[in-house]
Amino acid sequence: MNDSFSDIGLSREIVSRLEENGITEPTPVQKKVIPLVAEGKNILFQSETGTGKTFAYLLPLVEALEKQENPRRDVRLLIVSPTYELASQIKQQVQKISSLKCALCIGGSPLSKQVEKLREHPEIVIGGPARLLELIHLKKMRADSVKTLVLDEADRLMSPELRDDTKGLLDRLPRSVQLIGNSATVSDYTRKILQEARDGLEGAREDTSQGSGNAIILVTLPPEDILRKKITHWALFAERRDKIDTLRSFINAVKPEKLIVFTSRSDQVDNIVGKMRYKKLECDGFSAKSDKRSRKEAIDKFRSGKIPILVTTDLASRGLDIAGISHVVQMDLPEKADFFVHRAGRTARAGQTGINCVIGDEREMEAYARLEKKLKITVYPKVLYGGKLLAPEDAYGEETEK
Repeated sequence: MNDSFSDIGLSREIVSRLEENGITEPTPVQKKVIPLVAEGKNILFQSETGTGKTFAYLLPLVEALEKQENPRRDVRLLIVSPTYELASQIKQQVQKISSLKCALCIGGSPLSKQVEKLREHPEIVIGGPARLLELIHLKKMRADSVKTLVLDEADRLMSPELRDDTKGLLDRLPRSVQLIGNSATVSDYTRKILQEARDGLEGAREDTSQGSGNAIILVTLPPEDILRKKITHWALFAERRDKIDTLRSFINAVKPEKLIVFTSRSDQVDNIVGKMRYKKLECDGFSAKSDKRSRKEAIDKFRSGKIPILVTTDLASRGLDIAGISHVVQMDLPEKADFFVHRAGRTARAGQTGINCVIGDEREMEAYARLEKKLKITVYPKVLYGGKLLAPEDAYGEETEK
């Protein structure tokens, strides 16, 4: 029936560690992916946000590493991440289920400290493609010992700004390396590029339709419709100059348990945080311009509940898994639908429900209406009236909207 982790072949030791973390049943993506990873297949799997993709590959890989002898104590598992935040989160997930040595190697942090970490002989290394490639070029990390390469958020790693480093990393690894990729959205382009890279390693193209040999098997999970069934979408109009004041009024009206605020502009993060704090609203924020320490501190405070509001850019829209986010506010509408989906997907995780609200001007509201049709979601217009958030038809009545 595959109703338990034991049913899909995981050891009692791993199952016990999961139970200690309150995880007792595999999700659909874990049921489908774990056996394939354990068999050594090259796979690219797609599943919605919040469905347990990280453990889908980590559990069988960690179990295999613990069983194998590694007398030279070489790096055997490389996990590539597009952001520091996601890489750090993956490391935390590893530490929940294993005592294997694990090193975080990400750009923007001192190279010398990461070289020191590698001298401690970690078997798992997690980081960005550019930094991992640099460490291999400098001969600080052995590429020929790597057995498995994971591309977490593969679509993002194949974007123009990261693609060359990701492909360069693939080119340096052994021909026999197991390749695993995942994302909430997997484009045909990503699949094509990864298959070409896989073929380049093997020196010959193989039949991808049957998953033969070292071909990449595409695993697509039926949508759970989290975007439509678990997330309620709101639209709140505001002129551009009034957006931060509207956000403040929204927070005072809704009183969200845990809120993450997205903006496309890095320079707006500090502006929003400053104005929120001036109004005595506890919050913190970070962007690509923030140093690693302040980024980590902001996420740690938000995760622990010390602050209820986190302001950030799309840097945190992919992969970041923080329990209890009740509301997402998008201070602008991203140009690509994928970014909207990833932002919204920070709420309603692990079977919960959540609210996603776009605060937009006239142009953005028109774009939101088009996106509503494209994604087949239902958007509920809201207005702020008398300190409450209401449906427009109730704005002058006593009845409030849930």
